[in-house]
Amino acid sequence: MTASIAVFGSAFNPPSLGHKSVLERLQRFDRVLLLPSYAHAWGKVMIDYDARCELVDAFIDDLNLPNLELSRLEQEMAVGNEPITTYAVLCKLQQQIPDAELTFVLGPDNFLNFAKFYNCQEIVKKWQILACPETVSIRSTNLRDNIVNKRSISHLTTPTVARMLDDRTRYCFHETSTKDQ
Repeated sequence: MTASIAVFGSAFNPPSLGHKSVLERLQRFDRVLLLPSYAHAWGKVMIDYDARCELVDAFIDDLNLPNLELSRLEQEMAVGNEPITTYAVLCKLQQQIPDAELTFVLGPDNFLNFAKFYNCQEIVKKWQILACPETVSIRSTNLRDNIVNKRSISHLTTPTVARMLDDRTRYCFHETSTKDQ
């Protein structure tokens, strides 16, 4: 039996209710892989990868959707701080799970920039693409801005993620990082 797998790559810097609004619509898939960017292809400033993975794990627990799982594939593929492309990720996943039907899920920011993706035409030829705009207009940028300006974030992410971001100095955001998506 062919497994249907949605691949949702994002910085998750940090996970927001905008991400949630996309993930809730992916319940028809057997598995939904959440892949935090290890080294962003466009040089986005991000908090520590392991810290973002902790946040994604908590986010998944809070959402309680049975098909969600964290994937650290980009970390496994990483060579130094070289960016990892979506094309490389999809090729590696297809190699690891050859009988899977992979669908690359694009959020609103990536949908508008898809033509800039490395090998975007090959991605379209080899895999399904699903543009899935958020239905809740809350971005990671909103969270970072509120954190930097010491405003509440409880209405922008899930409860556990909000507590983690409030309680830990590990999730350090600087004013320059609020300009990144």
